[in-house]
Amino acid sequence: MSRIPTLSSPFLLGFDEVERALDRVMKGSDGYPPYNVERVSVPGQPDRLRITLAVAGFTRDQLDVTLEEKELVIRGRQIDETDRVYLHRGIAARQFQRTFVLADGMRVIGADLKNGLLSVDLVRPEPERVVRRISIATDE
Repeated sequence: MSRIPTLSSPFLLGFDEVERALDRVMKGSDGYPPYNVERVSVPGQPDRLRITLAVAGFTRDQLDVTLEEKELVIRGRQIDETDRVYLHRGIAARQFQRTFVLADGMRVIGADLKNGLLSVDLVRPEPERVVRRISIATDE
């Protein structure tokens, strides 16, 4: 079955890379760990975005936050402890990777782990408006 491009309008030119990034993100989203994305207002500063992931049971050393090109990639790796004997095991050691595609100009300003919640703050400074007149050549 062929897929209809989401950015197929003839008025949207050069967005092929965005479409490929959207495909990558959609394929890698299995719902774990759950997350929130919120807008955070700081007086006198541009609005921030905060991504918060529920990572209960993960330590700082088991989490990795990286910026790869325009993608924020958050990974978690837990190792099974083989020396434990479980009578019932309802909490499995898990690995995950969650990817967020960032728009041009977005900057990661920090990450914090508190009470099983990993928060990553991002900011996009207000872009300056640029208007450029294009001269029209004639065939004379």
